[in-house]
Amino acid sequence: MPTKVEKDSISGQDTTGHEWDGIKELDTPCPKWWLYTWYACIAYAIGMFVVYPSIPYGKGYFHGVTGYSQRKMVDADVGKLVAQRKGSMDKIAALSFEQIKADPNLLEVAMTSGRITFAENCQPCHGPGGGGNPGYPALAAGAWIWGGTLDDIQQTVTHGIRSADPDARQSAMPRFGADGTLKPAEIQAVADYVWATFYGHATTGKDVSAGAKIFAENCAACHGDAGLGNRDMGAPKLSSQVHLYGDAHDTIVNQVTLPRQGVMPNWGARLDPATIKAVTLYVHALGGGE
Repeated sequence: MPTKVEKDSISGQDTTGHEWDGIKELDTPCPKWWLYTWYACIAYAIGMFVVYPSIPYGKGYFHGVTGYSQRKMVDADVGKLVAQRKGSMDKIAALSFEQIKADPNLLEVAMTSGRITFAENCQPCHGPGGGGNPGYPALAAGAWIWGGTLDDIQQTVTHGIRSADPDARQSAMPRFGADGTLKPAEIQAVADYVWATFYGHATTGKDVSAGAKIFAENCAACHGDAGLGNRDMGAPKLSSQVHLYGDAHDTIVNQVTLPRQGVMPNWGARLDPATIKAVTLYVHALGGGE
């Protein structure tokens, strides 16, 4: 319970009337410099609320008397950058790949633009440096499904794969198991054959001749007798150490049974021709370009 206000015998200062374990609280006012600073901060905060965007209401907010917007500032900065790069990007759009590569300064601009574009648009799927992810090709590995020349890459980036673009690259692997074309035992047999013959895994004591016959009758038309693939059809190369969905035996079984059909966006609907050329050059230079 509060006690009566009294004078402190040592400091001569009034107490507040509160006491804890024999310790009495002095009624000492805040220093004037602290109070003035506090008042100034309150005034400054009110001014900021008035001048800059601050209070939300309904579906909007108070924009401030100055109409300040960080988005507008960023847009203005981006606009300046685009204006600075316009001359070089116009040249990139107009020139051939060989002409761009022959100009060191122009190539540097293209590679920088391509690296930024790749990081913002392609890296989430294809991984840093084009290392790939399950279901997303490793661009740096050279295991191209549709070809790895500059023109091939540009075509793929522009129109996409199985996208809404009428010129998109199209391919479809039959659903051998889901549609009943092959029985489960036959799928296991052909998976054994692919696993041993093309993927390079030992199958000690296992006869894969039955799988070889099934492969020749159902798969070789697209993937080739030697599993080298067919880029015109988008059929991946099987005799490789790089596989789109991994090289596990179960993965082969699942893909033959009910294949996954990946989709790549048609970036031509989102990126301008110069930017597509730039990212094409960057992807080609990752290490797998042909």
